[in-house]
Amino acid sequence: MFKRDETRQVRVGNVLIGGGAPVSIQSMTNTDTRDAAATVRQILELEEAGCEIVRVAVPDKEAAEAVSGIRKSIHVPLVCDIHFDYRLALECADRGADKIRINPGNIGRSEYVKLVTDKCRARNIPIRIGVNGGSLDREILAKYGRATADALFESAAKHVKILESFDFEDVVVSIKASDVLTTRRALELFASSFRYPIHVGITEAGTVFGGTVKSCVGIGAIFSEGIGDTLRVSLTGDPVEEVRVARKALKALGLSSAKMLEFTSCPTCGRTKVDLIGTAERVENILEGFERRKLFKAPVRVAVMGCGVNGPGEAREADIGMAGGDGFFLLFEKGEITGRIPEEDAAEAFAEIVREKYCREG
Repeated sequence: MFKRDETRQVRVGNVLIGGGAPVSIQSMTNTDTRDAAATVRQILELEEAGCEIVRVAVPDKEAAEAVSGIRKSIHVPLVCDIHFDYRLALECADRGADKIRINPGNIGRSEYVKLVTDKCRARNIPIRIGVNGGSLDREILAKYGRATADALFESAAKHVKILESFDFEDVVVSIKASDVLTTRRALELFASSFRYPIHVGITEAGTVFGGTVKSCVGIGAIFSEGIGDTLRVSLTGDPVEEVRVARKALKALGLSSAKMLEFTSCPTCGRTKVDLIGTAERVENILEGFERRKLFKAPVRVAVMGCGVNGPGEAREADIGMAGGDGFFLLFEKGEITGRIPEEDAAEAFAEIVREKYCREG
């Protein structure tokens, strides 16, 4: 197991970032923030999927004014994403934002940045510095010619030092490019120079399939070096998918705070005579719902396998599982067959057995 870098700890609402706190999952709404009702609906969907911090775009005063109602209607910390206009940051801070995302360099005059840091300090609101490959300062871009790792690092360091000049250190930093290796190298440079908590992600990663692959490769590479305190998987699609992918990535890395369910399933082969793909997906979704609701009494390993020939043996380490037959599934525990379930509604029937054996009421 790799050792995570020690970073400062920042509190965002009721979520701690850095300093050994569990890695938190973030996402961003794609609704019009001025439409508070639609934005709240999407945030509640994200909460249900396991999102722990959510960000909204604040492009104008009307969006900033909507923050009050949004914040009162949700249960996770709210981050307000602001560019250029320091007045929007001040408005959002007054309206209940739990974190402000800015680039100090594009806020303008230093006195404007100081107004933001003073307001955030007074209200115990951290600031997230966001450096993206597509929005580097013109002078840095001119110096390096393109968004290299060195350029990204220099930009982040510049923005950090602006906040430090106002004695503000309640900071989270994200450095993202659409290229995995560039992002990784830039974060290596930053982590070796600063101890601020780091928000990890690959920006503009792509659509749900391609973006998932690219994001997981990048997240895995970065976290395996001990770098990272919180993350967002950026996908062109439903932001709920971002949360689902992030949960899976953290579980695979052994960094998830949701550690009660370990789910495995086989890739199927010519021996499979049941709808294993659909069944496995339904079982996983149901059981992950149990996990999010904290119903499991103890960690449990669950397997859904394609055939009764090899399935129970291959999944011998599972506490409970089922393996496809011809129109039915064999139920097995610790590799031993203990019953059978008709294929029709097998997912729901199996999930109910798991609930009865391994879950508390709720």
